[in-house]
Amino acid sequence: MTTDLQRFKDELTAHLDWFAERGRKVSFWWRDDDAVEPTPALDRMLAFCNRHGVDMALAVIPKNATENLAARLQDEPHAWVLQHGWQHKNFQRKDLREKAAELGTRRDPDELIAQLTDGKLRLEKLFAAKFIKAMVPPWNRIAPEISRRLPGVGLPGLSTFTWHNFPRDHQVQSHVDIIKWKKRVRFIGWESARLRFDLQLTRRRNTGSEPVGLLTHHLAHDEECFEFLEEFLAISAHHEGAEWPRVETLFG
Repeated sequence: MTTDLQRFKDELTAHLDWFAERGRKVSFWWRDDDAVEPTPALDRMLAFCNRHGVDMALAVIPKNATENLAARLQDEPHAWVLQHGWQHKNFQRKDLREKAAELGTRRDPDELIAQLTDGKLRLEKLFAAKFIKAMVPPWNRIAPEISRRLPGVGLPGLSTFTWHNFPRDHQVQSHVDIIKWKKRVRFIGWESARLRFDLQLTRRRNTGSEPVGLLTHHLAHDEECFEFLEEFLAISAHHEGAEWPRVETLFG
């Protein structure tokens, strides 16, 4: 009997074969959120990067980022840093059932922009050339006014979570979150992973070169999340129908 894992591997390989047979490549990129300090889980993620030769963009929370994290990443050739808001704190109204956001509509725009500017300066100081001037809004939500003002404070890049390809320059989306967040935090499962990548890779056959964005949260991973990464990268990082561009090139 074919297992869900085998079906995932077979279908992923079949999609990439389709691209290779036509002399094409589908692009992938990897974003991991909420980093602040070195952890054993982060070590495992960096080991994946080095073993398979793919980049990982770490969305780092500026207020809590440590010098130890900067030192840990300094000599990692595949690790890059994006800005994850300022403090990863929800300012929306739970009593009104508003969805969580730090960069949402409840903030004073000037105060928030000042915080984000301070965060940018802190990440530049800590991570130097490893810092890419791009914003990852906590909970992937950002008010339109804040989004419009980011380039003016030196943060032209933006990454949220959606399968839509936004028309804005320097916006690089994530598409497949491997964690199921409700009730019990855990891996989404091989069948859900298969369906989500099937959707994205089917779209790439017809819609051009937007990279498929893998989204992870190393601090919340169970063992199955790490197993997924090993199986997924073993195929996607070494197939002639796939490519993993350097992260700094994606944001222009």
